[in-house]
Amino acid sequence: MLRRGGQALRRFSTGQVYFKNKLKLALIGQSLFGQEVYSHLCKEGHRVVGVFTVPDKDGKADPLALAAEKDGTPVFKFPRWRVKGKTIREVAEAYRSVGAELNVLPFCTQFIPMDVIDNPKHGSIIYHPSILPRHRGASAINWTLIMGDKKAGFSVFWADDGLDTGPILLQRSCDVEPNDTVDALYNRFLFPEGIKAMVEAVQLIADGKAPCIPQPEEGATYEGIQKKENAEISWDQSAEVLHNWIRGHDKVPGAWTEINGQMVTFYGSSLLNGSVPPGEPLEIKGAKKPGLVTKNGLVLFGNDGKALMVRNLQLEDGKMIPASQYFSGGETSVLELTAEEVKVAETIKVIWAGILSNVPVIEDSTDFFKSGASSMDVVRLVEEIRQKCGGLQLQSEDVYMATKFEDFIQKVVRKLRGEDREAELVVDYVSKEVNKMTVKMPYQCFINGQFTDADDGKTYDTINPTDGSTICKVSYASLVDVDKAVAAAKDAFENGEWGRMNARERGRLMYRLADLLEENQEELATIEALDSGAVYTLALKTHIGMSVQTFRYFAGWCDKIQGSTIPINQARPNRNLTFTKKEPLGVCAIIIPWNYPLMMLAWKSAACLAAGNTLVLKPAQVTPLTALKFAELSAKAGFPKGVINILPGSGGTAGQRLSEHPDIRKLGFTGSTLIGKQIMKSCALSNLKKVSLELGGKSPLIIFNDCELDKAVRMGMGAVFFNKGENCIAAGRLFVEESIHDEFVTRVVEEIKKMKIGDPLDRSTDHGPQNHKAHLEKLLQYCETGVKEGATLVYGGKQVPRPGFFMEPTVFTDVEDHMYLAKEESFGPIMVISKFHNGDIDGVLQRANNTEYGLASGVFTRDINKAMYVSEKLDAGTVFINTYNKTDVAAPFGGVKQSGFGKDLGYCQSLPTGPPDSSVCFCSTLTSASVSPLLKTFQWPPIRLE
Repeated sequence: MLRRGGQALRRFSTGQVYFKNKLKLALIGQSLFGQEVYSHLCKEGHRVVGVFTVPDKDGKADPLALAAEKDGTPVFKFPRWRVKGKTIREVAEAYRSVGAELNVLPFCTQFIPMDVIDNPKHGSIIYHPSILPRHRGASAINWTLIMGDKKAGFSVFWADDGLDTGPILLQRSCDVEPNDTVDALYNRFLFPEGIKAMVEAVQLIADGKAPCIPQPEEGATYEGIQKKENAEISWDQSAEVLHNWIRGHDKVPGAWTEINGQMVTFYGSSLLNGSVPPGEPLEIKGAKKPGLVTKNGLVLFGNDGKALMVRNLQLEDGKMIPASQYFSGGETSVLELTAEEVKVAETIKVIWAGILSNVPVIEDSTDFFKSGASSMDVVRLVEEIRQKCGGLQLQSEDVYMATKFEDFIQKVVRKLRGEDREAELVVDYVSKEVNKMTVKMPYQCFINGQFTDADDGKTYDTINPTDGSTICKVSYASLVDVDKAVAAAKDAFENGEWGRMNARERGRLMYRLADLLEENQEELATIEALDSGAVYTLALKTHIGMSVQTFRYFAGWCDKIQGSTIPINQARPNRNLTFTKKEPLGVCAIIIPWNYPLMMLAWKSAACLAAGNTLVLKPAQVTPLTALKFAELSAKAGFPKGVINILPGSGGTAGQRLSEHPDIRKLGFTGSTLIGKQIMKSCALSNLKKVSLELGGKSPLIIFNDCELDKAVRMGMGAVFFNKGENCIAAGRLFVEESIHDEFVTRVVEEIKKMKIGDPLDRSTDHGPQNHKAHLEKLLQYCETGVKEGATLVYGGKQVPRPGFFMEPTVFTDVEDHMYLAKEESFGPIMVISKFHNGDIDGVLQRANNTEYGLASGVFTRDINKAMYVSEKLDAGTVFINTYNKTDVAAPFGGVKQSGFGKDLGYCQSLPTGPPDSSVCFCSTLTSASVSPLLKTFQWPPIRLE
């Protein structure tokens, strides 16, 4: 099927003629669809000898007539072809005079006599918007939705006596999405693919290859649904059936019911996934359960307990209002206009007059559509207003919701005054005077653009690790909150402004968010110090600084996410275009750890947003505050509601539900290998969602005796003690060559004694508290185990005798390969040193790789050959050479083995889009499978030549 469509598209774009057989055609029909078929047939080299269309309406010619008249093609505008069942002689003579070999009826609302249908050499072909014989009649596309069909499509058939029962020439089909409307199906498939199919059908006839497949005599024939009385809603049905009925009647004639004694028509239906939002009950005649007027629309209930939502209502007087405004009566008050607003209104009146050229005078009561405007005129109106009214941004929906000139001006004025803007973000802060500033911290869940308490009202304490005091009580997200957040993210992706936003605008929002992060960096670093124990200066530079860099980096990628064209082997004489296109996945879930609360959020979410996804993020239970502050800043940056959702709470509740949720398409997790395995299993069993995992580590650092020892000591300490050792890539085990081992240990201990342990907000502090009490206790147990197994405790190993969760920087030597310290990650300030024999490169490599983890590694040596050999042999996602802890937003980061898979940062590996190896070809659908090579990142400072 796609092959011929591919040829058609290629021909459309080049205008070249690939077939020698051409026909003389009569086009009988109307509308933009008819115009497009006409234009493409002309480009193909066929000769249109006559166009037969409808008379001008309100002084405006049909688009098909306009296109044909412009080309000089004979145009005939007959109001009818027959009277009392007999063909009008003058009409028939005019038709026969053009000498057509084939009649093409792309969109025709008139009854064409059979003597005209059968007159040409090749007869007549007609387009029909259904997969015949499933639905016949003028309302076939509506019945496709009403009946809940999973497939829609169209047929091109040989015309018969007008009953849609003629033989089939060709058919095309597409999937019906759960919330598709008539317009959505038409615009996505029936219109563009129908044009190509009509052109293909004509060429098949010209080449003598056209099929003629008889339709079965049995088939569904439905009456038209254009009568309002036939569209009343019967309520004792499931939510899906009600939804299908409403969307099948949208826009004409509109499904309706009786509310408070008047007829109310429903538009804009969608199935409601997740929990039902709060709202005000609305009694509906015949419905067993009242509807709910919510801030997003009117929620309706089926007899199966499931729900749907309609967004717009039409009252009995014809007035359209948002369903959310039912109890307020919509925009009922009349605004008094200022002098500037009067000028805008006059400008808009001129624009209306230009579009409605058939209307002598635009009055307050002039109706845009009843005066002859079409959907294309809506686009023109919106664009002209944007150009001539100072960039005023309107949506097409604004026109449909206010079709009379007076109502439209009122809507425009409200938009100019900002009355239609979203309510200002309300934040209930916890404030503290600390670090010579007032720190304001949100503490509630952030769902669909609002801070809100957990559904069940539960909270928990978040603790300051510096002194063990409670900072504040934070909302504890429930399963209901997770479902609400996912539903909001899904709606934002599928129906909201975010899904329609162009990539450059998305990047602008991300740049704005990066600026706000930078503007508030001191407050964010202070919150990070309070909540996680991070040393303030480190938080300022790394926790916050790299978060800013990450958002700026990915903001720049938004409009640069590209697919590629693929040269394939052509099957002569056909020429095919094959290309890949990267698309967002949908709703992504992110579960982040407690060691870098804001930076890990940035690493995961910036790439997610840049690709056009929406997200639900669960910060670590013990460090939620910077994530909630981030939510506040994202709202201030202008991110639409539902794009970013933050759920503080437990991994066992909220995190597990995210991994199981069927509407989430990808989950990114950073944490332990044990939990990562559980999450991966849940993701697979639920809906096979994509997963990226950054898990445990036991990163080896090999220090050879030919290294620059001062640098090795300094960076070796940083490799272990950076961020209090709470660092995913921390060097979990140091291998030091025998000849320099003792000197290395001595220097390390000397440097540790110079480190200042204390308040992380003190600018001179080197070493702050561990993140939380349970982790400190785990580290102390880790040290006890090391001593029991026979490792030598050279320094530290104890809690610092002061309030809070402080631990001494610790050094162990004589650690043998079988010991617990050699195998398990501490995730704390514990240096584990093992000695290796001089010159035993392969031996130390074998020991270094003897772990199930593979996140990072390092090597210190002045020998470039040794450095290259060792770095290539180390099993790790990142290899540091004569440096450590050097990460950058442009460099991919991630592990191998049980340290997980998937990459953060960098372009190719981290942007969560559809697979770049799925290729779309207009001759067929190609999928290329390739084995991804191991991606390793090398960090190596410039070499000094001596």
